[in-house]
Amino acid sequence: MATLIDRVPQNITGKFYVDTSCIDCDQCRAIAPDFFGRTEEGMSFLSKQPTTTEEITLVEEAMTACATSSIGNDGE
Repeated sequence: MATLIDRVPQNITGKFYVDTSCIDCDQCRAIAPDFFGRTEEGMSFLSKQPTTTEEITLVEEAMTACATSSIGNDGE
């Protein structure tokens, strides 16, 4: 389960984030490429926070598909 204290620093401010348990499997970037980027070190991060219901659903789909549960929602 993703932990807020271990957020990747490149995450854009907002309730969704990726933490340092990411293994760079590319699943989130394949599902929601408009919302996830990749650091030079090989970790995903939230490059854009979702705002519409459809966008939130897409990011939540990526969160559910994450093999390491590295995507979190702090409920902010």
